[in-house]
Amino acid sequence: MSRSHAIHESIVTAFQANRNEDQRFRMEQYMKNKFSFYGIKTPERKKIIKEVMALFPERSYAETVEVVELLYKEEERECHYAALTLLNSYRRSTPISSIGIYKELISQHSWWDTVDMISSQLCGNYFTSHSQYLHPLTIRWSRSSNLWVRRASLLFQLKSKEHTDEELLFQTIRELKHEKEFFIEKAIGWSLREYSKSCPTAVAAFIQNHEMRPLSRREGLKWIKKKGYEVSFNP
Repeated sequence: MSRSHAIHESIVTAFQANRNEDQRFRMEQYMKNKFSFYGIKTPERKKIIKEVMALFPERSYAETVEVVELLYKEEERECHYAALTLLNSYRRSTPISSIGIYKELISQHSWWDTVDMISSQLCGNYFTSHSQYLHPLTIRWSRSSNLWVRRASLLFQLKSKEHTDEELLFQTIRELKHEKEFFIEKAIGWSLREYSKSCPTAVAAFIQNHEMRPLSRREGLKWIKKKGYEVSFNP
C-alpha cells in the first residue's frame, strides 16, 4: 500500500470510529441533506486529522494531492473537509499548476462550505505567491458557466484587506452584479463588506454609484453602517 493510500485509509478509519448518529442527523439537516456526514464536529475532526498526519511527516505536494483525490471520492462531507485541511496545511511552496486542482475541487461536491474555503484560503494564498495570475484568472473565472467558479472569483481577495486590488474587485462585481442568483448576490455583498473594513469610503462610493441586487447592497453596507459612517444615495 502506498503512503497516500495509507493516509487516506487512516483518516477514513478514524472518522468511522468516531461516527455520531445524533450529530450526523443535525449536520445533514443543516446542509439541506445534500451530503452524508459521520457526525464529527470541527474541533474533533481537526484533532483526528492532526493525529493521523503526525504519523506521516514530510509529505510531498504530489502525495498530498493523491490523498485529496482519494478523500474526495468518499461520500461523507468530513472527508472533503479533511482533504481541504491537508491542502491548506501544506506549508511549502505550491506549484503554479495547483490552481487547476483548486478549480476541479470547486466543481466537485459543490456547495458554499467547501467552495468558500477553497476560494478565500487556498486560492487566496495561491495568488499571494503567484500574483501575476490574479487578474487574468479572476476575469476568466467570473465568466465561467459554473456558478461556483463564478462565486469563487468574487472571493479570491476576501482576506487581502488593504492589499486588495480594488479595481479588479469592482470590475468583477460589475461583471456579476445583475445575476439573480443567491450565492452570487451574497458573495458580492460579502466581498464588499470585508473590503469596507479597510476602505469604507471606496466601498460606500461604489455601492452608491452602481445598481446592484438588494441583498448585495445590504450585505455590503453592514460594517459601514455598524461603524456609523454616513451613507447617502441618489434617488
